[in-house]
Amino acid sequence: MYRSVSILTMRNNMTRREFAATLLLTPLGHTLLQAQQADIDNVGARVGLRALKVAVPLFRPSATDPKINHLADVFNETLWNDLDFAGGLQLASRSFYPLGNFVNPSDIRPVDWTKTGVEAQYITFGSVAIGTTGTNKGAFTADLHLLDLKSNQEIFPGARWGGGLDTDAAARFVAHHWADKILETLGVGKGINSTMIAYVSVHGNNKEISIMDYDGNGSWQLTAVQNLALTPAWSPDGVHIAFTGNRGSSNNIEVVSRLDAKSVAFPASAGLSTTPAWSPDGMRIAFASSRDKQGTNDGSELYVSDPAGRNATRLMPRASSARGTEVSPVWNPATGRQIAFVSDRTGSQQIYRVNDDGSNLTRIVDEGGDAENPSWSPDGNFLAFAWKKSGTGRYDIYLHDLVTGRNSQLTHDKDDNEKPSWSPDQKHIVFQSNRTGTLQIYSMLADGSKVRQLTQSGENKAPAWSGYIK
Repeated sequence: MYRSVSILTMRNNMTRREFAATLLLTPLGHTLLQAQQADIDNVGARVGLRALKVAVPLFRPSATDPKINHLADVFNETLWNDLDFAGGLQLASRSFYPLGNFVNPSDIRPVDWTKTGVEAQYITFGSVAIGTTGTNKGAFTADLHLLDLKSNQEIFPGARWGGGLDTDAAARFVAHHWADKILETLGVGKGINSTMIAYVSVHGNNKEISIMDYDGNGSWQLTAVQNLALTPAWSPDGVHIAFTGNRGSSNNIEVVSRLDAKSVAFPASAGLSTTPAWSPDGMRIAFASSRDKQGTNDGSELYVSDPAGRNATRLMPRASSARGTEVSPVWNPATGRQIAFVSDRTGSQQIYRVNDDGSNLTRIVDEGGDAENPSWSPDGNFLAFAWKKSGTGRYDIYLHDLVTGRNSQLTHDKDDNEKPSWSPDQKHIVFQSNRTGTLQIYSMLADGSKVRQLTQSGENKAPAWSGYIK
């Protein structure tokens, strides 16, 4: 959260309020909850949360060796979680599966998988192994099948995929890619299982940018600022991350390569610069800066430059922003022609939208309170944001429907939920929450269901979901 001139000061002491459970006990509360659920159901339909039913029996190891048994467990857990969280499938409960090992097509009797209880439309099955000969020697491999149970025909012919050495990472790699293949083959959409999340990890008094897989595995530290690295933002191709860096004397935009952690030139300027955001074509960066600050009461304003920080121009005339601070710009991914941002020009923080030429300034949320952290959905129809509504003491994640103007609440936790960021498939949102006592990162479906905690230890915040990594 950013306030007035101190645009880099993060809010450390978050207020709390117990959820108003009495709402459930009143007729009016019940009506409001029904209306809210209708809004959420509509959101789910519009972001593509459909429900094809798939059976996923365990992929069996080809030997009784402890190593492949362990890797089979990693593969099976990863595949199940990927498909379960995909937002386009319903997984048939394993408690209703028939007994047996299901490795080859001849092992599958469709009647066993379409009966009451299972009622699957498709089934994926196969086996895993550690290669013993040729190019697969010492590598984790999987034999993979996907069957249409109605026609008893393989949709994707059985194949053997390898994932490198016999490691957990290799088993997860194959499972992620197989899950993505299933989603695309069944027409559910492009999977997110190979995407990444950048975030701020706290190390004592320092904050650095780290990266993890979309499901919280494989985390590693990217920056070594040894002070403050904040507000990560991905380039559209997933190669670079822009962030706010503080190296002891100033706060400025920095850009670093995900591939080799090398810094990319981005010129420093007078004043403070923060909250960078890439345009969807990767040709521009929007950010907040006090570089042209004229008085002690002036806050930051929005600027747009090329990716190297050159030719920076103020987005809006000074007269439109002199009374407040502007931060947190985000581009409309669908058009690249609008920018949403946060301003306190009316007293409290609110979310506004403006064209990329500075025209057509519009306030988005008109119901008061304190709104921040806008994140634009890939199709340009929704804004996810954090909102502390008037009369409440905590932030929750909301969706603003730009088509209907309706706001739908996604989180209902007793503590603060902030910093939402969309997945590239538009079915998921990652966010930060202090619901366990420390700031950690969570993800959920875009209708607020299936909340998962991604980080467990230390303090982690400000997540940013990558696009599809090229």
